[in-house]
Amino acid sequence: METTTLSFKYALEKATPKTAPGGITRGASVREFPASQNLAGVSMHLDPGAMRELHWHANAAEWAYVLKGRMRTTTIDPQGNTYIDLFGPGDVWYFPRGFGHVLQCISNDPCHFILIFDNGDFSEDHTFSVTDFISSVPPEIAAQNLGLSLEEVAQLPQHEMYFAPSQLPDVHSGLAVPRDNANLTSPHRYPLGAQMPKLVPGGGTQRVVTQREFPIAKTITGSIFEIEPGGLRELHWHPNADEWQYYIQGTAEMGVFLAQGQFVKEQFEAGDVGYAPMGAGHYIKNTGKEVLIVLLGFNSGNYEAIDLSMWLSGNPKDILEGNFAVGGQLINKFPTNDKFILP
Repeated sequence: METTTLSFKYALEKATPKTAPGGITRGASVREFPASQNLAGVSMHLDPGAMRELHWHANAAEWAYVLKGRMRTTTIDPQGNTYIDLFGPGDVWYFPRGFGHVLQCISNDPCHFILIFDNGDFSEDHTFSVTDFISSVPPEIAAQNLGLSLEEVAQLPQHEMYFAPSQLPDVHSGLAVPRDNANLTSPHRYPLGAQMPKLVPGGGTQRVVTQREFPIAKTITGSIFEIEPGGLRELHWHPNADEWQYYIQGTAEMGVFLAQGQFVKEQFEAGDVGYAPMGAGHYIKNTGKEVLIVLLGFNSGNYEAIDLSMWLSGNPKDILEGNFAVGGQLINKFPTNDKFILP
């Protein structure tokens, strides 16, 4: 077995954060985490009332999972449609590339959420904030565009705000917007935490949201795994997507097989990020005494996985005997169905 110097682990929550009044953010793109070629992630905290100001991303769509607190977003699409949505723990949002949006913490306690972008080279260089935009153009252009005088334009921020501390909103500020129907979903919101999970008794659970359930999310699929102590998300690979992992709770071992005898094994704890390239075999094992919770993001709107047990159980026994050069007595102990998560 060979080893590679490339690491598939990044200690995101131990990285030096970007801080400003109202919030904290830590990012992991391909620059900080070289293995993460095709997906990037951000851990963001907002104080009560604070917002990540109106902005858009030129080179990536944004998928998010709320860990703590309650959030409000507003979004605009190219057709001029605007949306206001409210989110709690377990909820997901998705904004296609270029859609303008704003994020605000509307709970009395701070908010924490994980952002996943479908471009490993995502950076703030490709993020455009409204205050940066307006303060960068000639003042007379800003004045004409906004219907203000030059003196009034001078009262606006003369630099990028990024985070904007603000008061907690009340019911008069869009929190009581009537809904057209009683559905929990909206074009930009999906309640992943409320989904009935796939359950493996004694092993764990999985929840998945693809573009089938969440049509606007055409480039990112998200999943939440809960794995019992000692449990193993079995050897598998994804034919159509890279896998980005954020470890929410517990400790784990994750191994990645890169062919030609190359194998990398890493140890993870809460706040770490992992990565498995498209097609690379890998596994996740709960090495702790509490339930392991992992957020997964895939750079495809469709979820595809091939489990080793699924493949082996589908082959005739004589094929397996010949392939592994062993007798039928041993092959009879091989899995006879898809194990998925092993207790």
